[in-house]
Amino acid sequence: MNKSLIKLSSLGIGKSAVITAFEKDELHIKLMEMGCVPGETVKVEKIAPLGDPISIMVAGYNLSLRKTEADFIWVEEIG
Repeated sequence: MNKSLIKLSSLGIGKSAVITAFEKDELHIKLMEMGCVPGETVKVEKIAPLGDPISIMVAGYNLSLRKTEADFIWVEEIG
Protein backbone atom coordinates (compact mmCIF):
# COMPACT_ATOMS: atom_id res chain seq x y z
CA MET A 1 0.00 0.00 0.00
CA ASN A 2 1.50 3.32 -1.10
CA LYS A 3 0.54 6.18 1.20
CA SER A 4 0.85 9.73 -0.02
CA LEU A 5 2.98 12.39 1.59
CA ILE A 6 1.42 15.58 2.88
CA LYS A 7 2.75 18.70 4.54
CA LEU A 8 2.55 18.78 8.33
CA SER A 9 0.61 22.05 8.06
CA SER A 10 -2.32 20.18 6.44
CA LEU A 11 -2.57 17.44 9.09
CA GLY A 12 -5.75 17.71 11.20
CA ILE A 13 -6.13 17.95 14.98
CA GLY A 14 -5.62 14.60 16.70
CA LYS A 15 -3.94 13.06 13.65
CA SER A 16 -0.53 11.42 13.81
CA ALA A 17 2.13 11.09 11.14
CA VAL A 18 5.75 10.12 10.62
CA ILE A 19 8.20 12.75 9.41
CA THR A 20 9.66 11.67 6.07
CA ALA A 21 11.51 14.67 4.64
CA PHE A 22 12.10 18.42 4.72
CA GLU A 23 12.03 21.09 2.05
CA LYS A 24 15.57 22.30 1.45
CA ASP A 25 16.07 25.41 3.57
CA GLU A 26 18.15 26.52 6.53
CA LEU A 27 15.04 25.98 8.65
CA HIS A 28 15.38 22.18 8.50
CA ILE A 29 18.45 22.33 10.78
CA LYS A 30 16.49 24.29 13.39
CA LEU A 31 13.58 21.83 13.13
CA MET A 32 15.89 18.84 13.56
CA GLU A 33 17.44 20.43 16.67
CA MET A 34 13.90 20.65 18.11
CA GLY A 35 13.31 16.91 17.62
CA CYS A 36 11.66 16.97 14.21
CA VAL A 37 13.81 14.33 12.54
CA PRO A 38 12.91 11.89 9.76
CA GLY A 39 11.30 8.77 11.23
CA GLU A 40 9.93 10.62 14.29
CA THR A 41 6.20 10.42 14.98
CA VAL A 42 4.32 13.70 15.42
CA LYS A 43 0.75 14.36 16.55
CA VAL A 44 -1.17 17.58 16.00
CA GLU A 45 -2.49 18.63 19.42
CA LYS A 46 -4.02 22.05 18.71
CA ILE A 47 -4.45 24.56 15.92
CA ALA A 48 -5.01 28.24 16.70
CA PRO A 49 -8.41 29.65 15.68
CA LEU A 50 -6.95 31.41 12.63
CA GLY A 51 -4.82 28.36 11.73
CA ASP A 52 -1.49 29.69 12.92
CA PRO A 53 0.41 28.52 14.98
CA ILE A 54 -0.06 24.80 15.42
CA SER A 55 0.92 22.76 18.48
CA ILE A 56 2.40 19.32 17.90
CA MET A 57 3.65 16.54 20.17
CA VAL A 58 7.10 15.38 19.05
CA ALA A 59 9.87 13.53 20.89
CA GLY A 60 7.85 13.58 24.12
CA TYR A 61 7.14 17.31 24.33
CA ASN A 62 4.81 19.96 22.89
CA LEU A 63 6.20 22.21 20.20
CA SER A 64 4.48 25.20 18.60
CA LEU A 65 5.26 25.87 14.96
CA ARG A 66 4.19 28.60 12.62
CA LYS A 67 2.23 27.31 9.67
CA THR A 68 5.04 28.46 7.37
CA GLU A 69 7.48 26.30 9.35
CA ALA A 70 5.14 23.29 9.22
CA ASP A 71 4.99 23.76 5.42
CA PHE A 72 8.64 22.66 5.25
CA ILE A 73 7.93 19.24 6.83
CA TRP A 74 6.64 16.32 4.73
CA VAL A 75 4.86 13.56 6.67
CA GLU A 76 3.06 10.28 6.07
CA GLU A 77 -0.18 10.00 8.03
CA ILE A 78 -0.59 6.93 10.26
CA GLY A 79 -3.59 5.25 11.89
